[in-house]
Amino acid sequence: MQMPKPLAAHRVDPLIVEAWVTGWALSRRTAAPTLLSIGFRVDVGLPQQNARYVLPEFEPEVVTELTSRIDAPWTFIKVCAEPRTVAEVLPKTWTVQAPVFMMTAALADNERSQGERILPKGYAARVFDEGPIIRVQVKDAAGDIAASGQCALFGESCIFDQIITHESHRRRGLGSAIMKLLSGEAVARGKKQGVLVATADGLALYSSMGWTVHSPVTSAVIIPAEESAAGQ
Repeated sequence: MQMPKPLAAHRVDPLIVEAWVTGWALSRRTAAPTLLSIGFRVDVGLPQQNARYVLPEFEPEVVTELTSRIDAPWTFIKVCAEPRTVAEVLPKTWTVQAPVFMMTAALADNERSQGERILPKGYAARVFDEGPIIRVQVKDAAGDIAASGQCALFGESCIFDQIITHESHRRRGLGSAIMKLLSGEAVARGKKQGVLVATADGLALYSSMGWTVHSPVTSAVIIPAEESAAGQ
């Protein structure tokens, strides 16, 4: 898959980063992000994700100082920069993960109707309104969950998260339908901008729907030595 070109001359918008961090925390029902002078910290509290730091800008001395004083396993840092750039200043105890991409899109008024129209025959969608979170669940004719997704609402933004299509139901447009249904619900609530972070696999889907890459995001983590060795 062809990766997007680096956005070296592009300055990351801190408000977009804030929207993503806040929306992610809402979606995952974690503690609200703590604003730091260098970015944000989210205390996640999961066995394999203790906490995450999100840095809107790559400043070598900041990354070096931050990582040098962190030794807790399963602590993540996420920097809006290319992996090779960040990797150069990381201590050996940190592992760089697969690249991901922060993406944005303007939300259109007619997306809900489009989502309903492109939903394949034999599938039905249900929308759950949970205050700042909207969930969509798609079931097949047998009543089994085929795909799901959700978004969190923050300011004028809608932050998409956990868009999942089960393997036996892929390549049928369910992911696109969920995205459009969620977008329509967000627009109805006055939201104008979509924000998400995509894996390399999701990049093609979202690009085909008009989303653009705002910034590459490099994720690095401290993995316990015993678990790292077990995976080799």
